[in-house]
Amino acid sequence: MVEEKEGSGPSKPAGETSPQLQEPLGHVKKSKQQVSEGFTIKAMMKNTVVRGPPSAGAFKERPPKTTVFRKFYERGDLPIALDHDTKGNKIAWKVEIETLDYNSYLPVFFHGLCEMTFPHEFFARQGIHDMLEHGGNKILPVIPQLIIPIKNALNLRNRQIICITLKVLQHLVVSADMVGRALVPYYRQILPILSIFKNMNVNSGDGIEYSQQKRENIGDLIQETLEAFERCGGENAFINIKYMIPTYQSCILN
Repeated sequence: MVEEKEGSGPSKPAGETSPQLQEPLGHVKKSKQQVSEGFTIKAMMKNTVVRGPPSAGAFKERPPKTTVFRKFYERGDLPIALDHDTKGNKIAWKVEIETLDYNSYLPVFFHGLCEMTFPHEFFARQGIHDMLEHGGNKILPVIPQLIIPIKNALNLRNRQIICITLKVLQHLVVSADMVGRALVPYYRQILPILSIFKNMNVNSGDGIEYSQQKRENIGDLIQETLEAFERCGGENAFINIKYMIPTYQSCILN
């Protein structure tokens, strides 16, 4: 006979558990820690403001840099001077334009397309038009040297500079025979910026858009320039324009 020790309870049969340890089958014990509603994701989402993706900056202007044209002008290496008459300012050439070395001077003037201050911007732009008007067969061999300054001017994304560069391009393709065809291989350098700004037209409703009268509407100028490229670029011009600007519609085929 086994004596029970004083203070100890009755012995339990083997396999029997204490009543307080028994729980129903499938019962999951709840955690004593409870998350307040104020800290739940659902509650936090109520006052959350979702920030959109950052701007790509496709239309943002780039700061201009010091150009080769400015360096040449300030050193006195360009045969030009400012002349005033009753019609305004004009360039006084110190030599006959036809006698200029176009391989040296025409690319320098094209670099001046990035200039925005007087008199540099005036000399560069007017000088380009004067040289294109009198250049003849001297222009075609210089085309490869003009692509980088044209691209640099367009990449500034300055509305005024883009408009001026587009007018220069329109003059360039008609300045001499085969110039338009010579530009076709360089469409990939010239046309990307035109593709970005192609649809930038000002809708003034019934009002008068004076920029159209001054030919300063970027969308219209780009359309005019692309049509000039197609007309002067030969049979491969349209397919190359279409590759870079899919929304362009032919002015010849249509």
